[in-house]
Amino acid sequence: MTPEQDKTNEIATEWVDGETKVLEAPGDHGAELRLWLRLLTCSTLVETEVRRRLREEFDSTLPRFDLMAQLERAKDGMVLGEVSKRMMVSPGNITVLVERLAESGHISRTTSPTDRRVQIIALTPFGRAEFEKMAAAHGDWIADLFGGLGAHDSAVLLDELAKLKRSIVASLGKGA
Repeated sequence: MTPEQDKTNEIATEWVDGETKVLEAPGDHGAELRLWLRLLTCSTLVETEVRRRLREEFDSTLPRFDLMAQLERAKDGMVLGEVSKRMMVSPGNITVLVERLAESGHISRTTSPTDRRVQIIALTPFGRAEFEKMAAAHGDWIADLFGGLGAHDSAVLLDELAKLKRSIVASLGKGA
């Protein structure tokens, strides 16, 4: 048996990102699992840093930022149910965010002229100005965090992640 064959027959222990230990045996999708863990680690690192900076620099949270981002795209406001769908969270979570942002003057709530049970929420001029400051800072933060990648690396990674997204969507279609 060659040393290469011997290596494929043993269970390997590998450290991923210096913190996640992965045990793999031949044929157990080790490369895919390492890729998943690497993506998850990168996503978690970025999200944690964005949350910290939003809190420290704007006394805000990522869910508030996300809600304001949705409303920034909807100049005439949105119905609560639509915001909930777009953010993929429960209507109850949106209601709490809306209450806090309405209290702080960032958003307004109005009753739909066609259905009094429906509320339309929108950024106030103050909320829009505050969101623009946060969005500009957010863009700078992301540029800083991704700054170690050159333009070519970024383009290649974006293309490869697009392939991964298509693969995932195709796989999900198979199970449906």
